[in-house]
Amino acid sequence: MDEAMLDSIVERVLRELRKPPEPEPSGTGCLPDPTEIDIREQYLVEAPMHREEYAALKRNAPCRLGIGRAGVRYKTLPQLEFRAAHSAAQDAVFSDVDESFIEGQGLFLVQSRCGSKDTYLTRPDLGRRLSDAGAGMVRERCKHAPTVQVFVSDGLSSAAVEANLPDLLPALMQGLQNERIETGTPFFVKYGRVGVMDEVSELTGAEVTCVLIGERPGLITAQSMSAYVAYRATVGMPEARRTVLSNIHRAGTVPAEAGAHLADIIRVMLEKKASGTDLEL
Repeated sequence: MDEAMLDSIVERVLRELRKPPEPEPSGTGCLPDPTEIDIREQYLVEAPMHREEYAALKRNAPCRLGIGRAGVRYKTLPQLEFRAAHSAAQDAVFSDVDESFIEGQGLFLVQSRCGSKDTYLTRPDLGRRLSDAGAGMVRERCKHAPTVQVFVSDGLSSAAVEANLPDLLPALMQGLQNERIETGTPFFVKYGRVGVMDEVSELTGAEVTCVLIGERPGLITAQSMSAYVAYRATVGMPEARRTVLSNIHRAGTVPAEAGAHLADIIRVMLEKKASGTDLEL
């Protein structure tokens, strides 16, 4: 790099550093709550070309695009939004679902073979099996050989369970009732992985097993939930035998709609006696 080019770069950096700080939004003198901003509608690029066309594309997906910059760094607001999203994701993973919330949903609580959150995160295999006490409670308290066994698990997001379950579970159970499909006794698995549904299927003898579980949080939402459904699930079966409905949250597939859609998927599974890649919807 010659001296003239180096001088040019230094001058440009110094010019950016001399820029005045970004003004605060008018009104309160405070930045808005970063967790309440819809980033699909946020466009912070100054004097952009083709703004409307770009903004229209941006609304199709909640990506961190068009957030602008202040010199060589991000602007203050996008920085705060990113940090808030990262904090929400960590909280969702490391927090437990409140037991009073579980009771309020009419569920009894069992636990996987994980004794703590740390074990859950480092030993996925233990999250795929129920504790001896948990397996005993399922045998004792759940209806034997129901057509459909539905249960809930915290998975990797307690926030997803608390945000979506009050609408999702009733919509699913009502949808199955409308289809005249017999259901078992719903319950909650603490520290559960998706694969725990295989043992639940064997313990209950259900024809179809469905787990509603908190998904790994990202920087767009920490409240995404998924439903995994399988026909005649067995321990050790291939993952390809599972059907999944994902992105259940207020900005994705809304919980009540997801519940109704799940009931329809389960109806088709029972008709075709198949799930996963073997199922043609």
